[in-house]
Amino acid sequence: MAYTPGVADPCLAISKNSEDVYKYTMKGNTVAVISNGTAVLGLGNIGARASIPVMEGKALLFKQLGGVNAFPICINEKDPVKLVEIIASLEPVFGGFNLEDIKSPECFYVERELKKRLSIPVMHDDQHATAIVVSAGLINALKLAGKGKEVKIVIQGAGAAGNAVTKLLIKQGFKNIIVVDKKGILDRDQHYEDEFKKELAELTNHHNFKGPIDVALKDADVLIGLSGPNSISKSQLSLLTKTNPIVFALANPIPEISIEDAKSLGITLIATGRSDLPNQINNVLAFPGIFKGVFQYGKKEITDEMKINAAKAIAKLIKQEELNPDYFIPRVFNKRVVKAVARAMKK
Repeated sequence: MAYTPGVADPCLAISKNSEDVYKYTMKGNTVAVISNGTAVLGLGNIGARASIPVMEGKALLFKQLGGVNAFPICINEKDPVKLVEIIASLEPVFGGFNLEDIKSPECFYVERELKKRLSIPVMHDDQHATAIVVSAGLINALKLAGKGKEVKIVIQGAGAAGNAVTKLLIKQGFKNIIVVDKKGILDRDQHYEDEFKKELAELTNHHNFKGPIDVALKDADVLIGLSGPNSISKSQLSLLTKTNPIVFALANPIPEISIEDAKSLGITLIATGRSDLPNQINNVLAFPGIFKGVFQYGKKEITDEMKINAAKAIAKLIKQEELNPDYFIPRVFNKRVVKAVARAMKK
């Protein structure tokens, strides 16, 4: 019987054993795609209502690619403390929370507090899915460049994505990282009101370089752009090492650099966020498989180890003999990606 009186039986079972909610309801395969519309794509703070199409699209990708039920939740609340309370109150019905397009630095607080309070997976997609896919791309780009973890990496952008990419690269053993924001290199002698920028300054730039991005770019092996359009000139780009430099210019739809300028300088290992160019860094390579996997294997959190496993799994989908400058990231609708990422959540 679909409803009364038979529905009383699972209700009573859940009331006696709360874990039975995963047995009798949709919770175990359902994620909430949550935003307050304060940092939507390249559109900025457009509000909760205007963010609905993006969250609907994300929900569709969850279902179509990962077989995960997803529902858009767009909340009209900018205060991070109140936002946490609202989101936490939704926990009974959802098996996980995929946070989306919440501006920095509030996004760090919201995710941290929810992870403290809840026993379901919580992931801010703009941070961690980006970090996973960037890591996957870097693994393969370094193979083509013939380089390892000794490389000098410059990360342009200290917001949500820049923060997570930096930390995940450090977890993987990369030590020579310099982070740059709009004001220049993050160093340990500056005073930062933003606690998260202060933390990045402590974790990176071990030589404590100071100054504009030009100082950081000198002889760097890798540039990861996570900032804004046309923010790096050709002359700045020319400061990179002349030996197989790697450039990820991920501002979308207009990258941080001119692709033509990069190629004219002999830079061939390039990734962008655009679908019409080779090597698209797109979060869709990560989030459907992540939640499919954590639901499948009953995981209550998404750890750094799981993220690194996911990055390695994505990278390995391209065989060594297939790697080339125009193909070192799997294409976004490669059907093997979701399964590979999901399996990586088991470990």
